[in-house]
Amino acid sequence: MIACPCEVCSSTDKKDKRLRSSIMVQSETTTIVVDTTPDFRYQMLREEVKNLDAIVYTHPHKDHVAGLDDIRAFNYFNRRAMNIYANEITQRTLKNEFYYVFAEHKYPGIPDVNLMDMPAERFLIGDIPVEPITVWHLQMPVLGFRFGKFTYITDANKIDEDEKEKINGSEYLVLNALRHKKHISHFTLDEANALANELEIPKALFTHISHQLGRHQEVMATLPNGRSLAFDGLKIFIP
Repeated sequence: MIACPCEVCSSTDKKDKRLRSSIMVQSETTTIVVDTTPDFRYQMLREEVKNLDAIVYTHPHKDHVAGLDDIRAFNYFNRRAMNIYANEITQRTLKNEFYYVFAEHKYPGIPDVNLMDMPAERFLIGDIPVEPITVWHLQMPVLGFRFGKFTYITDANKIDEDEKEKINGSEYLVLNALRHKKHISHFTLDEANALANELEIPKALFTHISHQLGRHQEVMATLPNGRSLAFDGLKIFIP
């Protein structure tokens, strides 16, 4: 047995137990998940999700797509194919890594999906408005999403000025903040906080956090009003 020297990994604070980044957006009639992480099955069981209408993908990295196979339970209980929205590069990865899902002759019981192109402009899933926002993960285009007053962006280190306009006016911004030290393809905590300030976002939450950022409570003590770390199981209610 190898002991982990990391203070975050060994912390007894539940807010230091960080699974891969994903969110669920829900109205009275519609439920959407952003990304199917390797933890997707556990996350859905933990939150007791019984119905799922659609999945929207940010980008094709493994920590954001690996849980796709586990949508089959929703196929079974909801008796319909799962609507999934993805851009071209993400679609290529899904078709390659989950080739059996898209085979012409399918084995019984495999996931059933309706793979759809991600619209370029604002669109509706049920009664939830979804506005794609293109950000940069080094040289990879990644999609963030605005849902009314709430904007979610993960895996980014640059946002073009015209895309920032789509974020303006958000009440909440969830933004990746990997660590304190400069990173090649993720915002640092200081960079994420500076961007939230630039866009004059009243409430910003930082996600996609590595153990290098430190313990939840210690980092929280350094953040200004209106800024906080997100944590697993966090719920935000927006009227």
